[in-house]
Amino acid sequence: MADILIKNGYILTMDPDTGDLKKGEVAIENGRIIYVGLSYNGKADKIIDASGSVVMPGLVNTHNHAGMTLLRGYADDLPLAEWLEDYIWPVEEKLGPEEIYAGVRLACLEMIKSGTTTFADMYIHEQAAARAVEDCGMRAALSYGMIDFGDPQRAESSLLKGRNFVKDFNGAANGRISAMYGPHAPHTCSQQFLQDVRKQARKDDVKVHIHVLETEAELNQMKEKYGKCSVNMLHDIGFFDSDVLAAHCIWLSEGDMNILAETGVHVSHDPVSNMKTAAGIAPVPQLLEKGVNVSLSTDGCASNNNLDMFGVMKTAALLHKVNSMDLTVIDARKVLEMATVYGAKALGIEAGMIKEGYYGDLIVVDMKRPHLTPLYDVDSHLVYSARGSDVTTVLVDGKVLMENGKVLCMDEYEIMMEASKAAKKTDSQHLIDVLGLNDPSVDQ
Repeated sequence: MADILIKNGYILTMDPDTGDLKKGEVAIENGRIIYVGLSYNGKADKIIDASGSVVMPGLVNTHNHAGMTLLRGYADDLPLAEWLEDYIWPVEEKLGPEEIYAGVRLACLEMIKSGTTTFADMYIHEQAAARAVEDCGMRAALSYGMIDFGDPQRAESSLLKGRNFVKDFNGAANGRISAMYGPHAPHTCSQQFLQDVRKQARKDDVKVHIHVLETEAELNQMKEKYGKCSVNMLHDIGFFDSDVLAAHCIWLSEGDMNILAETGVHVSHDPVSNMKTAAGIAPVPQLLEKGVNVSLSTDGCASNNNLDMFGVMKTAALLHKVNSMDLTVIDARKVLEMATVYGAKALGIEAGMIKEGYYGDLIVVDMKRPHLTPLYDVDSHLVYSARGSDVTTVLVDGKVLMENGKVLCMDEYEIMMEASKAAKKTDSQHLIDVLGLNDPSVDQ
């Protein structure tokens, strides 16, 4: 007997071997999909009726700083250097484990409500992030963000923290949590430190998450320091491999793209964040053409303001159309693949497709909405018309985290209150909530 049977929905499998089903059923048992087809010949403990809805793989957000939900709208529309040095870095020093725990729980709530089932994270106090992920039921690939700035003592301390995090949390939460090494970026980490991280990651058999060529300033700084860009430097020291997830990858040359393709590096594309920080436009169509696995991500709320992957999908499609002046450059199906199949591939998890043996990480999207009517093309509607708020039901590991719009794995009001209290730790006038959400005495 199956644990859960989802029936009467349009099954967007994202599996090229089986194709999509206009009206099908999905059965889940012990956290895994055991049947995908027209009619399940068996019983189930729980039946979910998906009539008028699309059943699809949960979205995979491959680059996030989840604790940054506490900094949503904190310092917008400022020059990048001022934003980082005068606002973000100083306020992060005031955030401890409990604040990060509250911020990550808020991030998880937001992601669940908008259809994301898995995310990759790199930030501070990542033990608290792991605790939040375990509590809420999501799937995540977490990494402690490491920076040494060429300081040997800081390098030793950072690598030790990273190693301890990998040791303690890789495979935690019954396998829902995987740990990664998270050297911040080539311009904030020394060559020796990057080589040490590379060696340790191979020894521990875990992946590596790093920012690469996010800004033109990084490109120029690397050329001045090493006489080459970040990609070439990382390649020359043997850093790149198929276990590397590189975020942003904006300022790439043709040769850089060839290196990423040849080494099997996975790229995380953050179109909304890149636009908001005026960092530039990543050459995603060219990367895809060269066979690079390009996934999608939101980045943190300080540089995006929300974690809605539906918005990211639409932005990615539109950005590259207008940048190339080619309406066909990235179609809706390709964007859906980037948000599901390619994201799961980047993190090395059996998800991103509705396929027998894969994790029961699924979402149900209600298509009976004014902005989704009439319905000619499901792929097109999901990318260009749907919103995160159209997601009604979310399952991770075969467990229902949200059903019919009601979050079951946490108390929404409590999460928002605790996050608002945590934000006060910054003692910043920028975080005054004019709606009174920081005051638990206000009747919601």
